Amino acid sequence: MTGGQAYPGIISTGIEGTVWGISHPGGRERNEDALLILPLGDAYLLAVADGLGGHEGGELASKVAVEALRETFERGYTRGMEVDGVKDLLRRAYEEAHRRIVEMSPGPGKMGTTLTAAFVGNGRVVIANTGDSRAYLVRNGEVVTRTRDHSVVGELLERGVIGEEEVHTHPLRHVLTKALGIELAVDTYTWELRGGDVLLLSTDGLHDVLDDGEIGRLTSDGDPRDIAERLVGEALKASEDNITVVVFRRG
Repeated sequence: MTGGQAYPGIISTGIEGTVWGISHPGGRERNEDALLILPLGDAYLLAVADGLGGHEGGELASKVAVEALRETFERGYTRGMEVDGVKDLLRRAYEEAHRRIVEMSPGPGKMGTTLTAAFVGNGRVVIANTGDSRAYLVRNGEVVTRTRDHSVVGELLERGVIGEEEVHTHPLRHVLTKALGIELAVDTYTWELRGGDVLLLSTDGLHDVLDDGEIGRLTSDGDPRDIAERLVGEALKASEDNITVVVFRRG
């Protein structure tokens, strides 16, 4: 695998786990994805974002989103914060990112980004999601749960209009219904983490070409760096999009 930007694994005393991230331009000249790995002393804040709007607009939007997230938690997070407090910080960060992107946009709907963030600490993960980037919880080589997409295809799937086998080839698979800078909506989730569980955050350059079964298989063993490189390497065989992953494994 060449051409990617790797973010080194981080080990924190307060967390029994490691994390690694990779952002790769894939088949494109520019990388409009961004990622965040932020140690918070007794927790991690992780995120991936996929910019919309083409070229500089998308690249800027994704960076603005992860920076707003970072700044909000660096100012507002305190050790031992309860889940409700974490969810409140996540919502504030998303609202701030949305506001900044709208102000920078050359026009309505011209600039936006997905954002999937995960706060990991105290044996659980709190997820916030807007758009069609995803968070997965993988246990013993199987995807236990994942976030829902804010997309036309995601809605069709939920309503039973299409099946899973149609998702990767549907002509509207890249049409979003929600994104920061365009229309704000934030879903939150709280998942319990067990020893050996893998938390994966990914942009659609990965999960547009790998299904849940393949993702489970590719994350079934190895440390986060091995898993991240394996996932991106496999996705590069078929994806022409930017590919970004953040992998956390609980010890």
